[in-house]
Amino acid sequence: MLNVLFLGDIFGRPGRKLVGKRLPGLKEQYKIDLTIANGENAAGGMGLNAAVMQELFASGIDLLTSGNHIWDKKEMVEVIRGESRLLRPANFPPGAPGKGAGIFEMRGRTVGLLNLAGRLFMPPSCDCPFLTAEREIEILLEKTPIVIVDFHAEATSEKLALGWLLRDKASAVIGTHTHVQTADERLLPGKAAYISDAGMVGPYDSILGLDPTEILWKFKTGLPMKWKIASGACMLCGVVVTVDEKTGQALEIKRLSEIDNDH
Repeated sequence: MLNVLFLGDIFGRPGRKLVGKRLPGLKEQYKIDLTIANGENAAGGMGLNAAVMQELFASGIDLLTSGNHIWDKKEMVEVIRGESRLLRPANFPPGAPGKGAGIFEMRGRTVGLLNLAGRLFMPPSCDCPFLTAEREIEILLEKTPIVIVDFHAEATSEKLALGWLLRDKASAVIGTHTHVQTADERLLPGKAAYISDAGMVGPYDSILGLDPTEILWKFKTGLPMKWKIASGACMLCGVVVTVDEKTGQALEIKRLSEIDNDH
């Protein structure tokens, strides 16, 4: 059996600190073989940079996925060219640097990882995630029966539709982007485990990781707000998926959600 830990969007320094604090214990508790996290908001709550990427790898994360904020720090256009462990959505426009899917040898196991971005209520430049998923997953399945999918999307309907599309192909289809963990984890008919959103690793008393006062000011006035990460207690959200490593069949998906008041 293969135990995969997937952590929801890591938000800023508070999220990174909590990962460093809790990841060793989670790995031991759940006998984790592979750790994946979405890191696109790990640097200041907006984007990723080389130093933060290396910090996350050093904390024990094996592979990083991303989404629509991956280019917020301009250096990532070059950094991603030289780092195979970091993916950007596979349905980004042709010519985008980096890659959206990969085969990885992890502690004697071969695992495929696919990153996709949604199109509903998202930047409109992406290609169709459904057609891209169908094409890319067949390439990965030629190398391994175990394929994990991060679908970075806004609409639950779009995420659930991709889960059903890949239910006989993927080992897990895990949604990211909204920073709000959903309670719909399940094993779909066929092969795949599914959850609409893994949630966030970051400030608990916040609005998607940001200071509520600033966000409320923006909603009430329509004026630009100060980008300020919230302080205080932090939450860690994600899922543990147990997979039959011979067939790629998901056997169990367990939702993780905990609050660290001493952060």
